[in-house]
Amino acid sequence: MSINWFPGHMHKARKEIAEIMPQVDLIIEVLDARIPSTSENPLVPELRGDTPVIKILNKSDLADPEQTKAWQAYLEREKGIKAIALTQDNPAQIKELLTLCTRVVPHRNAQDKLLRALICGVPNVGKSTLINTLADRIIAKTGNEAGVTKMQQRIRLENNIVLHDTPGFLWPKLEPEDCGYRLAITGAIKDTVVEFEDVAMYAAEFLLEHYPALLMKRYQLDELPQSEIELMDAIAARRGCLRKGGVADLHKVSEILLNEYRSGTLGEITLETPEMVEQELAILAEQKALKAEKEKENPKKKKRRRR
Repeated sequence: MSINWFPGHMHKARKEIAEIMPQVDLIIEVLDARIPSTSENPLVPELRGDTPVIKILNKSDLADPEQTKAWQAYLEREKGIKAIALTQDNPAQIKELLTLCTRVVPHRNAQDKLLRALICGVPNVGKSTLINTLADRIIAKTGNEAGVTKMQQRIRLENNIVLHDTPGFLWPKLEPEDCGYRLAITGAIKDTVVEFEDVAMYAAEFLLEHYPALLMKRYQLDELPQSEIELMDAIAARRGCLRKGGVADLHKVSEILLNEYRSGTLGEITLETPEMVEQELAILAEQKALKAEKEKENPKKKKRRRR
């Protein structure tokens, strides 16, 4: 999947995070519970050092609960990481995060010391809504689209916590290719910069393989379609999204499928498992190694491309 989306404010945010990271006591990384690995920021493991991290699996009410438990256990295998699942419609649960912060960084739990926390997350993971709940006031702009927060800000919270908010941003190269699709399916990438029908086709193929029962129930299908295009045709017939001649209006069907997935109407669905991600990364590493070996064998060809 080819996506060219790295606006200037995201380049600025990347530099700001690198500068502030050594000054904070705690990192709060907001993830989308439906794509815990894909929504991780690669700068966090790169720059955190020994700084403790709380990984929030946000929107967990939209995710497969069994997979959320598996992801919590998987993420906490790494030292210094605590993973918790939250939903945006449970303010009391979100407020408990303040107490957890002081537990994770006990040496800062004193009246005269500020606990400095950096909160980060890719676009549309619900970071702004989380901040507003923690602060008991509207501080961060919210919106159900990518790239709402544009500026870094400092927010004073209860328990002597100062929260450094950063704009949500994606990294320049989305790899493996599946990451780009998963981000687009959840809405972390603006629909205007992706091929909408292509993204919906990817979602249809995944759902047919991993959540067929939910598709059958939601779209009242008598039998399971054998391919993604058959599924799109079946949804078009059920929802009246047909052009002249009975041909499916693919764009309308794509909107239905993606919007019903994003809203949770389709069901509790997680788009990746730890095993799936590890397999994808292993394949990617192998591909990179082969590419590096070829470039090593043909250095002249590599130089010509750079000119």
